[in-house]
Amino acid sequence: MALPKFKRILLKLSGEVLMGEQQFGIDPAFVTRLAEEVKAARDTGLEICLVIGGGNIFRGISGASKGLDRTTGDYMGMLATVMNALAMQNALERLGVETRVQSAIPMATVCEPYIRRRAERHLQKGRVVIFAAGTGNPFFTTDTGAALRAAEMGCDALLKGTSVDGVYDSDPKKNPAATRYDTISYDRVLSDNLKVMDAAAVALCRENHIPIVVFSIREKGNVARVLAGEGVQTIVQEEA
Repeated sequence: MALPKFKRILLKLSGEVLMGEQQFGIDPAFVTRLAEEVKAARDTGLEICLVIGGGNIFRGISGASKGLDRTTGDYMGMLATVMNALAMQNALERLGVETRVQSAIPMATVCEPYIRRRAERHLQKGRVVIFAAGTGNPFFTTDTGAALRAAEMGCDALLKGTSVDGVYDSDPKKNPAATRYDTISYDRVLSDNLKVMDAAAVALCRENHIPIVVFSIREKGNVARVLAGEGVQTIVQEEA
């Protein structure tokens, strides 16, 4: 399905994709490849903001399952997203793309605090803005943080780059017969408990009429293809 022409998007990347072929951490070569795709999209005149998860370094909910206090674990996960944001900023600026990192947890020596009007100004000047540290609160995922920032920044769409090429009726990694949707409604995603994003993020996008485009970020050049309406993706939106 062809996507409408967007002026501003938020690209949400799972932290795991920054690992590349590694089992943990950040693969600089893969981050550079992702930065090249972001630059190519930005060079078309698109205004782009990013949110990157922290699962390649630390997952708060995973730490909680092993006895770590959930609140502490979530704050540790937020700090992991700042590390990923700085890595992406470095890769983008090496390509000549002006980039700003804004963190929901103030840390003035490494990045800006999140200020909506300042972020808006950066985007208007053609800079890429990376939002880090989620919402700044425990018990909220980076998916919810991405949906929140997309709504605050008036984004036309939220693009979620993951390891799968869309939304399926069951886990395609466990069920080879799983069926992929081309389009699906927010309500169906919520009622069927499909693991696209967490329920709070989907509901926030629904309330603000922000379509969610789910696609595989691991396939080189997929960001441009999806934006051109040529790639494989699932669009989560209002029912026709």
